Amino acid sequence: MSILAWIEDQRKLKLLNAPQYNHPASDGSKGLWTRCDHCGVILYIKHLKENQRVCFGCGYHLQMNSDERIEHLIDAETWRPLDETLSPCDPLEFRDQKSYTERLKEAQERTGLQDAVQTGTGMLDGIPVALGVMDFNFMGGSMGSVVGEKITRLIEYAAQEGLTLILVCASGGARMQEGILSLMQMAKISAALHVYQSCANLLYISILTSPTTGGVTASFAMLGDLIFAEPKALIGFAGRRVIEQTLQEQLPEDFQTAEYLLHHGLLDLIIPRSFLKQALSETITLYKDAPFKNTGIIPHGIQHTLNFVTEEKIRRKWNDWSNTLSSNSNANENESKTKNSLENLQLSYKKSPSNYSYREILISFENIFSFLQNNLTIQNKISTTEEFLQAALLLATKENIAWRALYENKDNELKINFLKNFIGNSYSLNASPKQRKNEFFHYLPDCLLKNETNSLLNK
Repeated sequence: MSILAWIEDQRKLKLLNAPQYNHPASDGSKGLWTRCDHCGVILYIKHLKENQRVCFGCGYHLQMNSDERIEHLIDAETWRPLDETLSPCDPLEFRDQKSYTERLKEAQERTGLQDAVQTGTGMLDGIPVALGVMDFNFMGGSMGSVVGEKITRLIEYAAQEGLTLILVCASGGARMQEGILSLMQMAKISAALHVYQSCANLLYISILTSPTTGGVTASFAMLGDLIFAEPKALIGFAGRRVIEQTLQEQLPEDFQTAEYLLHHGLLDLIIPRSFLKQALSETITLYKDAPFKNTGIIPHGIQHTLNFVTEEKIRRKWNDWSNTLSSNSNANENESKTKNSLENLQLSYKKSPSNYSYREILISFENIFSFLQNNLTIQNKISTTEEFLQAALLLATKENIAWRALYENKDNELKINFLKNFIGNSYSLNASPKQRKNEFFHYLPDCLLKNETNSLLNK
């Protein structure tokens, strides 16, 4: 960009910032009238909301808040929000012109939200979906730790329940007030999407609205199986002026618009707001009825996501256990406490087995083990009597378990090649009987037939 062009841009900016061009109520949040950001037509707010905030004059799509988008996409009385109480904090104690805490408080009072995204489940034309909607009115829709956590929990919940995922993006990028904590949300959300898309084989639809920029564009916004966008939406990573100054080139007029990205193959469809719900319904129906669709499998170890209800149940159950511990502190009552703990665990499971999470079980057993911790005595050496060894061999050969324990006598030879490779060099056939008894547990996989194991043991 030349110096003359920069001076001309500055002159235009001064004219636009003049009082006669300054319209503080143009967002439509106050008053009865607003102005189109594209053509400048005066619009009646009530009629504008009925038209889904699409300008009557030029058809430009004005910004919508998250409540309005949920109202237009989800069937009436089917919306169930998730993680409503998650609220951001100020770990870096960041301050520019105002402190980060003050900015959060102002944004929460102005929008009525805890952060820049709403997540939940609902029905879209009778189809159950998991929906996340970003709100640009909350600090520019910036992605902080709470936004990343809520979206990640929504993705995990959708993967566990087999729901189609829809994310409506409207963001200025990562939230600078949280530093690296906001940047790590990009990787966290992308990792959750990998499990959702590649392992669970579920459908993720990304909807890009104006504006979608920065870290949101660089992460989950562009990872959708299908990427939809609204007409004339601003979509990009870096700003137009930054790119021009870096490349020293004049960019096209329609650069970083939805039409430009569609022309270059980065979008699948540009859908007007009035047809969005119908298009989503038909797309999801077509995907679910696909004849060659493979059933996905969630990897072992992926946990059930937490929501507010589950957290509250765990918190209350933990308080019950704490009260039990504080009221009965005598060490001689450990046996009765353990019995009561097991009874409470079984009783609570019978009441609500479907809502009983593994974390609650872990907490319960943690308390049970803490009762016995003072009286537990562990032998330094495992008993090596012949009766004990015979009982162990009998259990290992008869019980249907995944791995079996094998005791090697001094006269045994490993005639199965698999055993030699499995045990490795750490086991010596020439070791003394005492050494062999100290390491008598060697594990064999369940694929080894029982008769081969018995023949090896009896040899």
